[in-house]
Amino acid sequence: MTADLFFIYDTHCPWSYAATPLVDEIAQQLPEVSIHFWHSAFFDGDNDVKKAQIEAVQALSPVSFSHAYLAKLSETKDSTLAANVLAWTNHKAPDKTLALLKAIQEAHFQQGLSLTSAEDIYPLLEKLKLSPPAKSLTIEKLTKDAEFDVHEVFDMQEIINTKAIPALLLAINENLILLNHNLYLEKPAAIVDAIELELAK
Repeated sequence: MTADLFFIYDTHCPWSYAATPLVDEIAQQLPEVSIHFWHSAFFDGDNDVKKAQIEAVQALSPVSFSHAYLAKLSETKDSTLAANVLAWTNHKAPDKTLALLKAIQEAHFQQGLSLTSAEDIYPLLEKLKLSPPAKSLTIEKLTKDAEFDVHEVFDMQEIINTKAIPALLLAINENLILLNHNLYLEKPAAIVDAIELELAK
């Protein structure tokens, strides 16, 4: 039996931030499940985050948002740079993708960094001993690796018939199961039990 988890997310999406602890729990408790990280690059500099969305995330999950982040809430968000760096990491050093994702989310939602310049990203990369090429440190456009991931996202969204992010999909052999991550936001460990039940079928 083979089991894969597909995490469709955006680094600048508050709901994705709330869902990442679920993926972290799965990575720690179910190492036999291969995790695939697909950044959707939804935030492209034309959209912002609404206060009501933050309030909803806080009501349904234990994650918090710093004053530094909330002070810039009305500013448009652009996750292109993060998508590029994570795509490179996902393809070249997949064992460090989750750690980098968590570091980027911490920098954005807790430190209030916009993550639209290489200077914002360099300290995170150095800490994880990652050295992506210069082309992966651009905000001008998506790299080929990031575009590949986005196309994978589009294909998967057609299959599951929703463009909502985040999305957690469990593939067991030929079966694809859309996990309702909202059920587990308050208690991430519970998603492990749900997956184990699916694996036992």
